[in-house]
Amino acid sequence: MFKSKFGWIRLAWMMAVVAVVFFPRMALSGDRIEILRRGVVRIYAVAQVPDYLVPWAPGNSQEGWGTGFIISRNRLLTNAHVVSNARFITIEKEGDSRRYEAQVKFIAHDCDLAMLEVVDESFFKGTAALKLGGVPALDSVVTVLGYPIGGDRLSVTRGVVSRIDYRGYAHSGVDSHLVVQIDAAINPGNSGGPVFQDNVVVGMAFQGFSGMVAQNVGYMIPTPVMNRFLEDVADGHYDSYVDVGFQYFPLINATHRRALGLAPGDYGVMVGEVMRAGAAYGYLQTGDVLLSIDDHVIFSDGRVDLDNDRLMLNEVVERKFKGDTVRLKLLRQGQEMKVTMPLNTPWPYLMQANQYDEHPRFVVFGGLLFQPLSNEFYEALNSKSVTLRYYYSQFLEEELYLEHPEVVVISKVFPDPSTSYLEGFATSIVDSVNDVKIRTLAQLKAAFEAPAEFYVIRLVGDPQPLVLEAKAAKEARDRILKQYGITQEAYLPGGIVPPGWAVEK
Repeated sequence: MFKSKFGWIRLAWMMAVVAVVFFPRMALSGDRIEILRRGVVRIYAVAQVPDYLVPWAPGNSQEGWGTGFIISRNRLLTNAHVVSNARFITIEKEGDSRRYEAQVKFIAHDCDLAMLEVVDESFFKGTAALKLGGVPALDSVVTVLGYPIGGDRLSVTRGVVSRIDYRGYAHSGVDSHLVVQIDAAINPGNSGGPVFQDNVVVGMAFQGFSGMVAQNVGYMIPTPVMNRFLEDVADGHYDSYVDVGFQYFPLINATHRRALGLAPGDYGVMVGEVMRAGAAYGYLQTGDVLLSIDDHVIFSDGRVDLDNDRLMLNEVVERKFKGDTVRLKLLRQGQEMKVTMPLNTPWPYLMQANQYDEHPRFVVFGGLLFQPLSNEFYEALNSKSVTLRYYYSQFLEEELYLEHPEVVVISKVFPDPSTSYLEGFATSIVDSVNDVKIRTLAQLKAAFEAPAEFYVIRLVGDPQPLVLEAKAAKEARDRILKQYGITQEAYLPGGIVPPGWAVEK
């Protein structure tokens, strides 16, 4: 749901592991550990991280270790953050000193999961597929297998389930899903490791707080999230999570409930903001009172009875897929009514999400570098204008995407005779070129390709236009590219804006 997906504070660390905390009760036997360990693998990945300040460059390389495990049909699961931006991946299994090359088959950055395939299928000889179970109960003991702190021998640790919650996933920075909290410390390297109970996998270790924030608090991805990922990719493509795209508020105050015409009781939440790019737009209105979702009564704190537990109503939609619908019963201006609405992915939130496995998009023209606003680009900038800060922080809340689906920024001015006195325009946002509204980076490129003697660039919040002479820009082209080692003038594939949003809304 819109409220929970965008409302959580980003967690400080992306990797999690269960610390060495031993509980003598409910321990797995040595023989059983030997069987389970045949399904656990060690993952080595070399990643190439883009440099958003030099978008045409390949980026810097870095390496890291993680854990994964084998499930049915010789499929390997791990965390997305273990293999994000990977250029080379190898895996190892217990009792075999060889490294086997692997590749990413599917990756889901919104729920931090990935499936790998092994180039040499002989790797699976002597391995054992692990079975997925259910969600563990509170105060029950779980066992974690993995390779923490870069160790090359399998580690076995245990912890107690202390909370089942709906929290932010640090990998994307903006998505929230079901998590299971365990009272365990955090050790990088165990990310992607299986969490066992009663000889079946009940979760995957993936994130936690640093020791400066909280002690012995770690999180694992529960099996409902893993099962949804596996079902989503069954057709050969990952479609991402869907969402209804609205905020809601609890209705616990008795006076407020009476004013809305609600009878005494523990049910109903009020709809707040309805996102224009979300599925709820046109179906729900601010002030509607939601009474049920897919026939589950919505309690006044926003929870529903599901799987013998009270979970956030978000979880009902979490288990749906692209093309599915959701049924809502609501109260509007005192009248009860029902709506059925299709679900989609509200794309604007991706502007503030961490992006992976993508090359930075850009356009170079007339000694100026233009880039769309994104989380990586924003964080890479050394200085930011007030206008830029506003557009980044309020892109969703103020629905700035309606006017600028892509916020096109002058990220750099290359010193050259043709760019004299233009340095002060860095980090400005482009509004129009020769009176043509610029809503995407592709439209900016098209505007510069249109014949003109001068290109008048008007900026958001700045009455002074920036003027480029077409002849001077053309003459400076080769000189600037050579002087600053720019290998290409534009890269436009990808982007978060879906087809249809490039026209005026």
